[in-house]
Amino acid sequence: MIKVVWFLKRAEGLPLAEFREWWLGHAQDVLNSQQAHLSGYVVNIRADDDDSAPGATSDDCEWDGIAEQWFADRAAFEAAYSNPSSATRADTLAHTSRFSRLVVDETRLR
Repeated sequence: MIKVVWFLKRAEGLPLAEFREWWLGHAQDVLNSQQAHLSGYVVNIRADDDDSAPGATSDDCEWDGIAEQWFADRAAFEAAYSNPSSATRADTLAHTSRFSRLVVDETRLR
């Protein structure tokens, strides 16, 4: 199992509500294009610009959300990302100021 965690920061001047609306539509496009290769896909978008809930850190979080994708194996992962100039990539570039990914080994504790 391969898991990819994507970190996204919305484009300058893009309100969180509009970013959320865009990302949920974008996520559906990603799902449509990668569905044959994905074992799972979850999008987590910042709930609010101001995190004043208990346990908050003193630093502002630099990301507005993360997406998690699971692939059964390396072949499925590579097949999903074999076209780096895809329409979903261009859409991401148009709506984010930056993004990054982390390929991880997931350890479930519960």
